[in-house]
Amino acid sequence: HVQLVESGGGSVQAGGSLRLSCDVSGYTFGRYCMGWFRQAPGKEREEVAAITASEGALGVIADSVRGRITISRDNTNLSVTLQMNGLKPEDTAMHYCAASSLNYCVLESSFFQWWGQGTQVTVS
Repeated sequence: HVQLVESGGGSVQAGGSLRLSCDVSGYTFGRYCMGWFRQAPGKEREEVAAITASEGALGVIADSVRGRITISRDNTNLSVTLQMNGLKPEDTAMHYCAASSLNYCVLESSFFQWWGQGTQVTVS
């Protein structure tokens, strides 16, 4: 049974930073792509970033957050992290961690099979 649990969300002022974490269990973590998505009220779910299985792999970053976000993973502790800097009000959304059954990354939600409950990010 795959479980993803996000943490680290909160309320910050514009220009601030947050570090989101996703702890994973019940999943062969070290083999597959992991990603982050977000959804604001009244809007469609939007891709944020994804990272392939290798800890040294470069992440795939959406244009909307490029230059402000870093994704990383720890295959020993089964976690993936999203470091967000220079936050803007338009970054306000529920942020979701997602796991794929693929060993390569496609930054589209349909390529991810398992999802966490989300952590709220609010920027004012």
